[in-house]
Amino acid sequence: MLNIKPISDLRNYNEVLSDCENGEPVILTKNGRGKYVIVDIEEYQKQQAMIKLLIKLAEAESTVKSGDEWMTLDEVKKSLGV
Repeated sequence: MLNIKPISDLRNYNEVLSDCENGEPVILTKNGRGKYVIVDIEEYQKQQAMIKLLIKLAEAESTVKSGDEWMTLDEVKKSLGV
């Protein structure tokens, strides 16, 4: 369930921060519209790691589809010195 609070609730920031600690983001609104999101640092780091992983997977998929990075068996043996 979304945890939505008006930005004025930051006056009592301890309550807002305690809501973040349960792993759910807190959405802060300004003039009735979503403006900011507060998340726990561990959750933020997980999200950043996931984004980096997805970027690498997309790059790998693109490379496989284009076939640019494929090497023949002879090329692999030559690069390994076998």
